Amino acid sequence: MGARPVSEQQTLPQLHGWDGPWADLRVLVTGFGVTGFSVADTLAELGAQIVVVDGTATRTKRDGAAALSTMWGDRIEFRFGETHTTTLRHFGPGDDAGELPELIVTSPGWRPDSPIIAAATAQHVPVWSDIQLARRLGARPGAKNPDWLVLTGTNGKTTTVMMLEAMLTADGRRAAACGNIGMPILDVIRDPEGYDALAVELSSFQLHYTEPLHPAASAVLNIAEDHMDWHGGLENYLADKAKIYESTQLACVYNAQDPVTEQMVAAADVVKGARAIGFTTDSPDVSMLGLVDDILIDRAFLDNRRHQALELATRADFGTLAPQHLVANALAAAALARAVDVAPASVQQAIRAYEPAAHRIQPVAQADDVLWINDTKATNPHAAAASLASFTDVVWIAGGLSKGVDYDPLVQQVATRLRHVVLIGTDTTQLRSSLERHAPQVPVTEVSGGDDGEAVMRSAVESADRYAQPGQAVVLAPAAASMDQFASYISRGEHFIAAVTELMQAKGFSIE
Repeated sequence: MGARPVSEQQTLPQLHGWDGPWADLRVLVTGFGVTGFSVADTLAELGAQIVVVDGTATRTKRDGAAALSTMWGDRIEFRFGETHTTTLRHFGPGDDAGELPELIVTSPGWRPDSPIIAAATAQHVPVWSDIQLARRLGARPGAKNPDWLVLTGTNGKTTTVMMLEAMLTADGRRAAACGNIGMPILDVIRDPEGYDALAVELSSFQLHYTEPLHPAASAVLNIAEDHMDWHGGLENYLADKAKIYESTQLACVYNAQDPVTEQMVAAADVVKGARAIGFTTDSPDVSMLGLVDDILIDRAFLDNRRHQALELATRADFGTLAPQHLVANALAAAALARAVDVAPASVQQAIRAYEPAAHRIQPVAQADDVLWINDTKATNPHAAAASLASFTDVVWIAGGLSKGVDYDPLVQQVATRLRHVVLIGTDTTQLRSSLERHAPQVPVTEVSGGDDGEAVMRSAVESADRYAQPGQAVVLAPAAASMDQFASYISRGEHFIAAVTELMQAKGFSIE
C-alpha cells in the first residue's frame, strides 16, 4: 500500500469496518501482553502486515508469538528486546533502512514520550489504542451490533463496570465487561454471535490514543490527580478523560459531587438530543439519580421526573458493608444502564447479587473488636480517601510509589479519623511530610524490610496490631503504587492477608 498524504495519515478515515482496506497495511504493534496479542491476531485476520515489538521476552510472550506465527505465517513478525523499541522503520530489509509503518496500535502502558510513540508523532504516523481499532471495526459481519456503554474515572471504574455488566445481564441482555478489564475488547467484537451491550472500562492511557467512540452512554465517575508522570500534568490528564463524552448519543453521566465532571459534559460535542445525567449520594435533582433515606432513586429516566421518582434499590440491598463510594458507583452504573432502558428491577437484582472484588475494601478479619481491611487497590490519594471515609477510627497502613501526587489534600481530609499511621515504602518522605504538617497529633511508625514484600507487610501488620484499640479498623489503603516493594498491588494485598492470617492464628482466632 503506497504512502498517504499527511492529513490522511493522521486519521486514516478509510479504515472502517471489516471490509475496509486492511490488506497489506503496514502496522506496528507496540507491546505484546494480553492486549498486544489480541491486536496482532485481529490485524493478521484482516490481512495486514504486522511487526510486533516488545522490550522484554518472557516465556508467555514467546509462546504467544509462536502460536500466532504458526497461525499466520509470514504475515506477522516479532522483535523482542529494547533495541527494537526505539525505531519506527521495521518494515523492509532492516530497522534502519526499512519503511515506516502506516499505523501503530499500542498497548496503553506505552507513554507518549517513549521513543517509538514520539517518533510516530513527528512522522505523522497515527497511533491507535486497541479500543479505537475495535470501534473502527465494529461487530463482526452477521453479529449483533452492541450498545457501547463507556466509563472512566480516577477510581471505582472496575467496580462500576462489573455492576453495569450485571445490570445488563439481569435484564436479559447478552453483555460483556471489557476494555481495561476482563476479555480484550477485540476478542469481544470478534464473537460470531455478538453482544447486546458492552460495558467498557477505559483508562486515561487508552483514551489518550482513542478518537471519539460515539457511545450510547458515557460516564466519568470522579477526577483526582493520578498518573501525572505519564500525562505530563493535570491539564493533559483531564483532557484525555474528557474525551469519553465526545459524540455520545443518549446520555452523558457525570458526578454531581465532582464539578469537574459536569464541566467536562458542558464542554463536550455530543449528538443532538443527548442528555446530561447526574448521580449523587445526596438527594437528586431532576435528571439525576441519587439517594433519599437510604433508597436509590431515579429522577432522570421517567416522563414525569419533575414530580415523581423510581425506586431502584435500597442501601440494605448491598449487604452489611455499603460505603458511600460503593453506592455512588452503583448509581453511576444504574444511570448508564437506564440510558438503554434496563428495568429498575434488574438494577436492584444486580446490586443484591454484587460481591466486592478482592483487594477493594475487603474485610480480612475481626478480632478483639478490631476490623482488618485490605484496600490495596487504593493506589492513589483519592481512592485512599474514599476507603478511609468508610471508618471513624483508623490505624492506617500507607505508602509506596507516589507517582508524583500531592498528599496534603488527602491528609487534611482524613486527619480526624486517624489514630496511628504505619508507613511502608522505600521512600516515605512525601507522605510523612504531609502528616507532620496536617496531622501532627497522629503518631507515625515506619517499618523496614527493603524490597522484601513479605517481611515489609509482616512488620506493618505487627506494628498496626500493637497500636490498634477496640472499636478501630486497621486499613491498608496505601495511596501509592506498589512496585517499590511488591510485584503488584495484588501481591501487596496478598501479603497483607497472609500476615493478618498469621497474626490471627497466633492469637487463637480463625479466619473463614
